[in-house]
Amino acid sequence: MAVAFTNRKRSFVSESSVYRILKGHGLITSPGFIVLKAADKFKNPRTAINQLWQTDFTYRKVVRWGWCFLSTVLDDFSRYIVTWKLCSGMVASDVTDTLQLALQASGLDDVTIKHRPRLLSDIGPSYIASNLSEWLGEHDMKHTRGKPYHPMTQGKIERWHLLLKSRLLLENYYLPGDLESAVGVFVDHYNHRRYHESLDNLMPAEVYFGRGQNILEMRKEIKRCTIEQRRRNHFKAAA
Repeated sequence: MAVAFTNRKRSFVSESSVYRILKGHGLITSPGFIVLKAADKFKNPRTAINQLWQTDFTYRKVVRWGWCFLSTVLDDFSRYIVTWKLCSGMVASDVTDTLQLALQASGLDDVTIKHRPRLLSDIGPSYIASNLSEWLGEHDMKHTRGKPYHPMTQGKIERWHLLLKSRLLLENYYLPGDLESAVGVFVDHYNHRRYHESLDNLMPAEVYFGRGQNILEMRKEIKRCTIEQRRRNHFKAAA
């Protein structure tokens, strides 16, 4: 909320002030769960976009229709959803189709680059299939698989699934097209409108498309100008 106010009103307000105001009005309560301590950052974080892509499936039932499976490719550095595809199953061809869409969406199919993105996935049947391995070899992409029973390795895309399901479970869907439309709307919100604390309160699209540093510099300037104006107002009132 503090960042959104700064961006929209061009006036700085601290996170502590927002917290204090919300708490004073009874709008913040203690979480009903135990928070486990974790490291602030990964041991070897990525340094640029398209170095590592995380991919996984999740699913949602369409009423009187059946299960639909969502295949997603997420950029590890920016958390940007590069592409997604609603599938009728979870086979290797669905994975390769999604990856092909990701290469096209990222523009990596149109340029010659030294290193293609490395793929990170779990050890589901579709990700250990020989068809996928052959496709990755043809496209010069390396593949890393997470340890069994250790979903934290793919923590960023698992977190994306949690956010997506928290929205999709609010409604019933009676046609795959309705579900696909809802996913598209949420992906747009996630990429272009939702602030991420782990990205210095930037949006994934801002980081992925290289606008993040300029936005952070703009916020610093807004903060400097706001504090300077408040100081002048204080001296004026005291005079």
